[in-house]
Amino acid sequence: MDNVVAAPRLTRAGILFSVTVDYRQYLCLVPAATLAILSHSKDPKLDLLITYCAFRTKIEGVARRVINAGVAGVPVVVSSIYFH
Repeated sequence: MDNVVAAPRLTRAGILFSVTVDYRQYLCLVPAATLAILSHSKDPKLDLLITYCAFRTKIEGVARRVINAGVAGVPVVVSSIYFH
């Protein structure tokens, strides 16, 4: 299980997190741009971790649906196109 993070973690690309689907852990990434879109923020200093926490349930639900749909990758990138 080396593809698992214990808690959401800030990276240069966005927030790295893990979700469980069918008893298996998946490493996922929600990009910074997606977090800005979700929060409707244009603030260049947007706190990504706070934004992730505010939308965590929605983000992790979308991540699970993306994984169930067969989207592959390590990490699985949960971009804004999946939220429409």
